[in-house]
Parts: sequence; structure tokens; C-alpha cells
Amino acid sequence: MTTQHTIAIAELDGADTALAFDAMRELRPHLTDVDEFVELVRAQRREGYRIAASFDADGRVVAVAGFRHVTNLYAGPHLYVDDLSTLPSARRQGHGAALLRWVDEEARRQGCAGVHLDSGTPRHDAHRLYLASGFVIPAFHFAKSL
Repeated sequence: MTTQHTIAIAELDGADTALAFDAMRELRPHLTDVDEFVELVRAQRREGYRIAASFDADGRVVAVAGFRHVTNLYAGPHLYVDDLSTLPSARRQGHGAALLRWVDEEARRQGCAGVHLDSGTPRHDAHRLYLASGFVIPAFHFAKSL
């Protein structure tokens, strides 16, 4: 008999931000100092950034979604997922999909028209997850360094 762990999702508040560090570093490896990470998130929180976390059976944060409420002309009010990351040891266990469902529900609670995100072109596993979760690819994202 196989026992499956029910995935627990909870939003992290300011005091719990450091719990997201290890999972977030998988996506953002340039973040090397937990205190600097907490300060960056604190600055983003002032702009509406929030973090939801997925926990393993031992209560450790193994996946995170960083997101914010955005309103713009092309999409109206929506939640934008800035960061979605899972520790390698927890991948393919449903944590990313559970976080995306949680974000969908939060968007509905806030009366949003949808959920948006960008994803790096080489992240094929992530793209499969997004497409399986109902996302479509409506545009290309362009960026320019100055």
C-alpha cells in the first residue's frame, strides 16, 4: 500500500519569508544570501508581492510561488506569477500544480480576470506544467538591458 501526502499550501508572511529561500534559489541562483533575499522580498512586498509555499510531509517548504496583483490595459486585473520554483527532490510530486491551483483560487477571490506568467525559453518541464494547467502562449516577451 502506498501512502500519498496531501499537499499543504500556505501563504508566507513577512516573518516566514526565509523559509522560501532554498526553493526560490532553484529558479534564482544569483540569490546567495538569505538575509539579502528577505530584504529583496520585503521591498517587493511593498509593491504587492506575495509568496505561497508548498510543504512536504515533514513540513519543509519545497516549492514556492511569488506573485502580485496587476491591472493593465491588455489583461485587466490579474495575478502575475513572478516566480514558481520547486526543489529538485520534490519535482514531479504535484507541488507546482498545487501552487498554480492555489494562485487560480486566489485570483478568483480577488475578482481577477486571469493569471499570467513568463517563463524562460529553455524551461521545457515548466512549460509542460503550465500548458497542462490551462495556460496558453498568447505572446512573446521582449526585454532590453540598458
